[in-house]
Amino acid sequence: MRRTKWEEYQKDIADDKYYYARSCIRQNFFPGSEKAFLDILRNDLGKDIFDDPLHTSCTGIGYHSDIVPFETIMTVVARQFALMHEAGYENFTSSCITSFGIYTEILNTWEEFPETEERTRENLFKATGRELVKPKSLAHTSDVIFHLRKEIAERMKRPLVNALTGEPLRVVEHIGCHYAKIFPKSGIGGSEFPYVLAGMIESWGGEVVDYPERRHCCGFGFRNYLVQANRGYSVANSQKKLESMAPYRPDFIVCNCPGCSMFLDKWQYTIAEMEGTTYGAHGHGIPVLTYEEMAGLVLGYDPWELGMQMHAVDVEPLLEKMGVEYDPSTKYLGPKGKYIGKPAAAAVNCSAGVTLYDIKK
Repeated sequence: MRRTKWEEYQKDIADDKYYYARSCIRQNFFPGSEKAFLDILRNDLGKDIFDDPLHTSCTGIGYHSDIVPFETIMTVVARQFALMHEAGYENFTSSCITSFGIYTEILNTWEEFPETEERTRENLFKATGRELVKPKSLAHTSDVIFHLRKEIAERMKRPLVNALTGEPLRVVEHIGCHYAKIFPKSGIGGSEFPYVLAGMIESWGGEVVDYPERRHCCGFGFRNYLVQANRGYSVANSQKKLESMAPYRPDFIVCNCPGCSMFLDKWQYTIAEMEGTTYGAHGHGIPVLTYEEMAGLVLGYDPWELGMQMHAVDVEPLLEKMGVEYDPSTKYLGPKGKYIGKPAAAAVNCSAGVTLYDIKK
């Protein structure tokens, strides 16, 4: 019975020929991650993936903020699917967790209410002259990396292992709410036991850290952050998670949601400035990685090519644990060696303040 229930939370993920939909916001947070995803699939794994310049935002933030009506977002999503078909693809993969939730919700709505799908078809044709063709498969990009994790392991240059001690790195995985909590059976492992990131960590030599608030929301919540007066709620949610994980001494956090990775990184800097509290070792924060950055490090990518200099919590302590060779002088150099600017306080390093890692270990 237990095995049967687990099988309900697995999903078919295409092996190749993906239509790629970028996130409208994550390129502002971690601009190297989407490029890394394309490079890994194309150059390392030899997959066919189409990065279409014609697709648009899914308008998910506007929808979840009660600005964009459901009828409108269904028509926008129908256009994305039409573009996929016109490009000759049928396997749709979304970079954004919220977009993935939106696509899943809309496909489910059309399945349950065929008349709504027909109305969307009419709206799409009136607005664009295009025909709706639904995807054969829908996967989040973390699903794709999970599906290909063994192929990545075969090409692994740097396992998730402490190069000094030989011990597995201790990794906290955080799953975006819109990945598995809206439609649990659309995510690998469901909402309580999602395996999409844990599977990557284990396949690449790391150890997954369990802790009490493992499934707690990061606090983004759209309205919590978009309305400035509500941002205290967002910080408090991230703080609750960070305080819960700190005693377990994770080496880094990995997320599969653009907002989650940004907030768990950014709010550490905020909390350090507000309270003088940090959560990693020796007065540092806990580095927060996207799954593309984690995969890129495993495959031997340069951390600055991955865009890891954009993090609020410095990643150098993690790089040194992994034995990653990097050039400190090129950290803030962009394409063609152009200086991109250095933040006034990049490191979450508050050695004079309170370090929960050292207090509770």
